[in-house]
Amino acid sequence: MCGFVGFATNTIDIDKEQVIQNMMNTIGHRGPDSDGHFVDGNITLGFRRLQIIDLSTVASQPMFNEDESISLIFNGEIYNYQSLMEDLKEKGHVFKSQSDTEVIIHGYEEYGVEILQKLRGMFAFALWDKKDESLFIARDFFGIKPLYYTQNTTDNSFLFGSEIKSFLKFPGFNKELNKQALKPYLTFQYSVLDETFFKGVYKLRPGHYMIYKNGEMDIKQYWDIKFDTEENSLEYYVEKIKETMEESVKYHRISDVKVGSFLSGGVDSSYITALLKPDKTFSVGFKDYEGIFNETNIAADLSKQLGIENHKKIISADEFFDVIPTVQYHMDEPQSNLSSVPLYFLAELASKHATVLLSGEGADEIFGGYAWYETSKEMRAYQKVPFVLRRAVSNLAKLLPENRITTFLVKGGQKVEEKFIGQAKVFKEKDALKVLQEDYKHAPTPVEIVRESYQRVADKDDVSKMQYVDMKHWLPGDILLKADKMSSAHSIELRVPFLDKEVMEMAGKIPAHLKVNDIDTKYVLRRAANEVLPDEWANRPKVGFPVPFRDWIKQAKYYQIIREVFESDMAKEFFHTEELVKFLDEHYHGEANRARYIWTVYVFLIWYKRFFVDMED
Repeated sequence: MCGFVGFATNTIDIDKEQVIQNMMNTIGHRGPDSDGHFVDGNITLGFRRLQIIDLSTVASQPMFNEDESISLIFNGEIYNYQSLMEDLKEKGHVFKSQSDTEVIIHGYEEYGVEILQKLRGMFAFALWDKKDESLFIARDFFGIKPLYYTQNTTDNSFLFGSEIKSFLKFPGFNKELNKQALKPYLTFQYSVLDETFFKGVYKLRPGHYMIYKNGEMDIKQYWDIKFDTEENSLEYYVEKIKETMEESVKYHRISDVKVGSFLSGGVDSSYITALLKPDKTFSVGFKDYEGIFNETNIAADLSKQLGIENHKKIISADEFFDVIPTVQYHMDEPQSNLSSVPLYFLAELASKHATVLLSGEGADEIFGGYAWYETSKEMRAYQKVPFVLRRAVSNLAKLLPENRITTFLVKGGQKVEEKFIGQAKVFKEKDALKVLQEDYKHAPTPVEIVRESYQRVADKDDVSKMQYVDMKHWLPGDILLKADKMSSAHSIELRVPFLDKEVMEMAGKIPAHLKVNDIDTKYVLRRAANEVLPDEWANRPKVGFPVPFRDWIKQAKYYQIIREVFESDMAKEFFHTEELVKFLDEHYHGEANRARYIWTVYVFLIWYKRFFVDMED
């Protein structure tokens, strides 16, 4: 878990050394062990290091080839670096370190941008080729590592890096709010557009790279998720999962520092823990809650059965509310997945004992673990009615008052492309438009945002379509971003063995009916996990990372905290605040569950205050 930042500028009246140092200091939490920078004409590179592999200074960054015509800053891990290193040595390349970083440099010398096809790991990097006078920037297959870029500067300087907040220290950066980002956020709960909440600042998409040369950007895709199913028996795929996951965990445990694992009560992290068998596991729960809001006892029980030491943290409501501004600062953009906050505390706990942590992110997306992927028994029966009739009924039901029956009939006559936009669906479009001020209503609809993804898998089954949409939007925009930002806030590296290129290739061949069926979600994965886990853990229903926020805001103390923010002049810039207070009161008095609406707006306002009101550039 390192961090980098850089810029290309023709401006001569700035102190590049001081500017890059200021930008690096902003992301010091990503790499507390050392820093380094490099200036070559118009190009300036900066790096913060968290030592994981090859702890010597020889492995520091920026790293160079022999004649220093190539320089690299790199965040992540290349898990197959040892075999790549041997291959490159056979081709005549000379290595000065034992680090995975150097593999990218010599791999680029040998293969050019095609080195990306040979990498197995998580990464974001920027490579300066002095001879070609080009900058090669790339992001990993799934978007595990973040990578931002912008030219929204007073002199057209090009900035890039691991976190947006570092851009604020560049003297020519134009800090502006992207007004189009707010409406989609209210529905998706995360920043879903390529352009971030900072106007003109973009995310490089997962599986893409950029060549920046002569002031121009050329972006290309080098990898994509594929679902090419092959009919084989359940037993066949159980064995394939076991083999592939054992190998993935073996690669992901490579480290020169201590390795542990995050452990909840669910099958995903439990499976990873059982395969890894670390010395220590880490869990969090909430004070005064047992069961759904506190699975620490379940995690402790499994750890005990596996002979592993478990550490846990119990979070109070006051602790939760106090840390929200800090969490949103580290996120860079507003993100209202409630689990980000307990993940922050979990990373803080783990950082006292280990530097590398393995976790279960990605299993639900790859192996079909979400309830959305299921079709209820009632819906399966209804789908036997010809679609043309169901469509007509759906159109009629839209005209009737909304209730459980009309919702069922509407969805029953829709294609998956019309009703599924991803795991998070907070505000309905009509409610978002009702609550927003006019300047913030103009943005693509949720269906328009995911349309391109659906077009890429138009010939696939509905489960695969939903998985693809989630892996293109929800996974990098929410799940992986919070995993990266919350772990890096505490200077640890989080690794996700399910999100391995080889695991995806194998899982993409598994037919949908072996992933999601009448018996369970993630059916085939649970069967594989059951080989090393007790039944209780392999078959445990998915509960996510639940937070008792809906209960807390029925208490006067926390109700009042949120109401003051909702009624502020700051809030009136974006929202019809009487509608916000109405949502809050409905929830407080038990008339409706508005917790997600309330939290999503509250988080945005806390984020905006942190970056646009309180922060000095």
